[in-house]
Amino acid sequence: MSSHDSHPVTVAAPRRPIVPRASAFWLVAAALATAMLGTTLPSPLYVLYEQELGFGALMTTVIFAVYAAGVLVALLLFGRASDELGRRRVLLIGLACAALSAVAFLLAQGLALLVVGRVLSGLSAGIFTATATATLVDLAGAGQGRRATVVATAANMGGLGLGPLLAGFLAQYAPLPLRLPFWVDLGLVLLAGLAVWVIPEPVQLPEHPRLRIRRPDLPPQVRPVFIPAAAAGFAGFAVLGLFTAVAPSFLLELLHQPSHLLSGVVVFTVFASSALGQAVLAGRLGTRALAAGCVGLIVGMGVLIAGLASTSLPLLIVSAIIAGLGQGLCMRAGLEALNTHAPADRRAGVASVFFVVMYVGIALPVIGAGIAATLVGLQTAGIMFGIAAAATAAVALATLVPARTGTPHADTPAPA
Repeated sequence: MSSHDSHPVTVAAPRRPIVPRASAFWLVAAALATAMLGTTLPSPLYVLYEQELGFGALMTTVIFAVYAAGVLVALLLFGRASDELGRRRVLLIGLACAALSAVAFLLAQGLALLVVGRVLSGLSAGIFTATATATLVDLAGAGQGRRATVVATAANMGGLGLGPLLAGFLAQYAPLPLRLPFWVDLGLVLLAGLAVWVIPEPVQLPEHPRLRIRRPDLPPQVRPVFIPAAAAGFAGFAVLGLFTAVAPSFLLELLHQPSHLLSGVVVFTVFASSALGQAVLAGRLGTRALAAGCVGLIVGMGVLIAGLASTSLPLLIVSAIIAGLGQGLCMRAGLEALNTHAPADRRAGVASVFFVVMYVGIALPVIGAGIAATLVGLQTAGIMFGIAAAATAAVALATLVPARTGTPHADTPAPA
């Protein structure tokens, strides 16, 4: 009888270990931080690649910017893949891309594999970010969507900030500065893969999954809100791209600060400030968050220009803090405004358009800064970039001023 009773249990036993949903929630958050850590890991190492491979600021910005191409491809091809294939499978695909990116950097002896590594890193970020956020919302349960979003934001921005900090520390104090950071990254990605492997699948899968490429979707009623949100977000992501790609060169060539750890700290400061702006300040500012973010970007770029003109390290760090706060405010307030105005059944499409603009913002202006650095020098190029980014944020701020007719401006509906 006991043997008969135990038989159904044996048959029903899962083929893999599955952790409780509460534990799975934190495992996914840790995996998200790990995936994003790898995307910014090379930032303090670009100056070493320049010295070893003999290329300049332009090529550095191109290598950085192809990351955005990978993200855009992932957004277009895999934006809704987890609805069809399941959250776990798509998360594992994203981690596989992250692992291959680390391997490409480990094997790199020239530009080709550096570019491949960055494209794979972009694919990983594009696949993983949206899917992990949706997974956290699913695992958090009913009524816990806001908590899940805050955790996703913290994991995302925390991972982005920790990447350059880790690489800068290892490059400064450990051997093999162009190899050891990626060995560590590969080990962390494998651990993240194990973490994702044991989580339950939080969504019911269709019997016949279909993957389709969906073109960006922007309903007419969203366009007035989209313009200021996208302009501010474009400027904010351009600033993130500049600090991530070029700040180490600024420190070395203009400020004569060769410390790789210091490079990592400066980049970490931008992302940590962005996370603070999103998690703490945006909710308190409510409907004023987007305007405050634009002001933060303008002031941050003003301080950056002053820092570059006077070759001042303290001003560079202060600019990273102010601009990071502004970027975080613009990011969260812009998304909230779009989610408020977009029809419920088209929010994913609207968000995808927003992120396409953001990642164009992280790529094209940074490449422009690299071209300018080649033509007029790094200092002048940085000042020109600061003026352009501040002007873009000012345009976004101007669109937020309510018309005399009383037409609501874009920031009004954003929830507090």
